[in-house]
Amino acid sequence: MDRLATWGTLRRRSPRRRGRRGSLGLALALSAAAFEFAAAPTSGAATSPSSDWLAYHANADGAGVGAGVHVVDTSRRRWTSPRLDGDLYGEPLVLGHDVVVATENDSLYALSTSNGAVVWRRHLATAVASSSLPCGDIAPVVGVTGTPVIDPARHEIFLMTLEDDRGIARHVLYGLDVTSGRVMMRRAVVTPTSDQTAYLNRSALALDHGEVIYTLGGNYGDCANYHGVVGAAREDGSGHIATFVVDHARGQREGAIWMGGAAAAVDAAGNVWVASGNGSVTRPGQPYDDSDAVLELSPAMRLEGFFAPATWAQDNANDADLSAQPAVLADGLVVATGKSGQIYLLRATHLGGVGGQLAEVASGCGNVLDGGTAHQGVVVYLPCASGPIAVRVSIAGRLDILWRASSGGGPPIVAGDRVWSIGAQGVLYGFDATTGVEVQHAKLGALANHFSTPSVGAGLMLAPIARQVVAFAAH
Repeated sequence: MDRLATWGTLRRRSPRRRGRRGSLGLALALSAAAFEFAAAPTSGAATSPSSDWLAYHANADGAGVGAGVHVVDTSRRRWTSPRLDGDLYGEPLVLGHDVVVATENDSLYALSTSNGAVVWRRHLATAVASSSLPCGDIAPVVGVTGTPVIDPARHEIFLMTLEDDRGIARHVLYGLDVTSGRVMMRRAVVTPTSDQTAYLNRSALALDHGEVIYTLGGNYGDCANYHGVVGAAREDGSGHIATFVVDHARGQREGAIWMGGAAAAVDAAGNVWVASGNGSVTRPGQPYDDSDAVLELSPAMRLEGFFAPATWAQDNANDADLSAQPAVLADGLVVATGKSGQIYLLRATHLGGVGGQLAEVASGCGNVLDGGTAHQGVVVYLPCASGPIAVRVSIAGRLDILWRASSGGGPPIVAGDRVWSIGAQGVLYGFDATTGVEVQHAKLGALANHFSTPSVGAGLMLAPIARQVVAFAAH
């Protein structure tokens, strides 16, 4: 086993005692040349905790609701950031006076909330050349793809790089001081198969009571030998990494956990909810393989429950898997959907296994449904590629389509009385949350990917484009 591989131990359903946070014994000192600090002014206005956006879709539950925002002014930009050193695939995060984004060049930036200027930059590693990967659609390099996550109590931001370590591709989990960019933790991640070029951390990271939740899937094209992985690593870098592996049996592969860039949802009990993609079992009658599913995992990565459509094997064969973030609602219900276009209503306390949904309805999307979901009360907003879809949930077990938008298409969020989505042509759309009528839009510019997701914080609506962040006033 090589030096970096000894940092973690890969396990499938291995319970373990959850440790308390310890000292930062893995803190590193990187060279000053790798760190840039710009004398950029920060916003003079104080911000409250509710103005922060700390994780993909704001919080651990992934609801994607901007607290305290009533109006977003899209008539003009507040600012546009400088051009950064790589493409932006993640959602912008906000803590206090800083907007934080990561690039595919393995760099992390803090931008001033007042004018978008670079406050600091940390270049962590050499990103992996796309030409060295077996397939994929990210170019010219692959570095940080999934959205990072911030622990405000520790003032630490966590992210996962894909980096070139003397010609070997490795996934590495970092923790950085979010106010300065100082590296506080570095930990290499072990994968079920040794060639890490087959794996991609597309999903955002999440936090769960002192642990960082990450996922792994494959590159676009599902090439080479990989398995879907959900992992839980302690924030302080200590102990083993507990994992759950999809399609783990001999001869199986795939089952990506990617969700169009969305994070795992973490419920009040600390259980972790993800959707798994298409697996290698494609013929009806074969044993179920944890693919094409909603999976509920304990903090120790034990499988607590699952749901899969009765057509899971056929869905696998047709690449029609569950690929959207599960919406875990406060009333004990769960909404799931994916590439098949079907929307499923589930009971959180009893997911039902294969074919165990409470209700099912056709989305009418007519296109791909994947990415992050948003929810407010009993209404869930789904990421149809041709425009968001609003679904009302009844505790009695009913799903009703409220509206379908005909523009936008990126993962939606909610701010004020609007649902916001970025369309593939680089336009930010605002829809009336009640009717789905488009009432606002603003041209942004070219995008790096079609899962670009806006966020809200520090009095701003933030939208990532190819290598810049665009800000609008939100109050």
